[in-house]
Amino acid sequence: MKFSARWITATALAAASFAAFAADPIKIGVAGPFTGGSSSMGVSMRDGVRLATEEINKSGGVLGRQIQLVERDDEAKNERGVQIAQEMINREKVVATVGFINTGVALAAQRFYQDAKIPVMNNVATGSVITQQFKDQPDNYVFRNAAHDSIQAPMIVEEAITRRGFKKVAILADSTNYGQLGRQDLEKALELKGIKPVAVEKFNIKDVDMTAQLLKAKEAGAEAILTYGIGPELAQIANGMTKLGWKVPMIGSWTLSMANYIDNAGPGGEGARMPQTFIQEPTTPKRQSFIVNYLKTFNPKNSRIDSPVSAAQGYDSIYLLAAAIKQAGSTDGPKIKAALEDLKAPVDGVVTTYNKPFSKTDHEAITANIPVFGEVKGQRVVYAYPDDFKKASEVRVKDVNAKGALTQKK
Repeated sequence: MKFSARWITATALAAASFAAFAADPIKIGVAGPFTGGSSSMGVSMRDGVRLATEEINKSGGVLGRQIQLVERDDEAKNERGVQIAQEMINREKVVATVGFINTGVALAAQRFYQDAKIPVMNNVATGSVITQQFKDQPDNYVFRNAAHDSIQAPMIVEEAITRRGFKKVAILADSTNYGQLGRQDLEKALELKGIKPVAVEKFNIKDVDMTAQLLKAKEAGAEAILTYGIGPELAQIANGMTKLGWKVPMIGSWTLSMANYIDNAGPGGEGARMPQTFIQEPTTPKRQSFIVNYLKTFNPKNSRIDSPVSAAQGYDSIYLLAAAIKQAGSTDGPKIKAALEDLKAPVDGVVTTYNKPFSKTDHEAITANIPVFGEVKGQRVVYAYPDDFKKASEVRVKDVNAKGALTQKK
């Protein structure tokens, strides 16, 4: 059989073209606040994502292709998040995006991915409505591997009212979507216990004086402060109590674990408690490997990850996406989404082992049985309860029947 030189050349060119195409990197967007008050969460998330990506690429990538991260700083601003989403979709042609730290940014930006049929893995933002935003549409491209506020708020209330026996609590929440949606969830959880907060106070991002809010809580007889905010302002609450010479426990959402709360509050921040999906302790081989590699690669101050939860969830989010792309055999958005909704093989993560973490109607990987309580002690977050620490080597896995979460509107 004879082949013409032209045919051989054309075939060689086609093969070379196919090989080049096959080697094209898989672009995944990474969006979060890498500067400003939310940056300890954003940078920790980004670094967890980088660590996972490096591991995957070293082991051959996905579908024989390397993952290329397209990172953008949304500055915790809704309008910046919108600009980035459009840029990621139209110019960068990402096949998926991970990130979103701030609930407001997520709600503003993820609609563009939804319209473009590109999956989003929310790996830090916790507003309960995030995965419900497009519940009226036939397909939902928004997933999450963080503990949403409908899980956290009842945990906070259970800790304050049931475990510690406080009868009078005040709520201090920031004025963002995150703070106000969280406040609503706290009030719902308190109502289920037959408790009405003695004071409900609001503050703004960058506020440095919480005296007025704290005085109202004190005068109302508050025995504990329940919080929904982020590190810098939470530190001002602790510092404000120190100035007033009035110290009651702070129990709040997971953000009380942020480095810029712990460092800015100093001794006044000790004892604060918060739900955590991950505490920086090598309680399983996977967690030990993650912590060692993270510290070696990024060398954070005092060998303490600025936001351990953000780092761990960031890391896991890439492995979840990689598993879906591999199963789909494609980088096509609808196919990745379908694979995420029916992952065949378990994904061994830092937070948990993800065994069928999502379904068509359930895009939340974390259920109420997974988080534990952390406590600020010695300028870092440790397990609040010895029993949780003793059992930490037993990986808590998703349980759709787990009790404790507020019912979300479907």
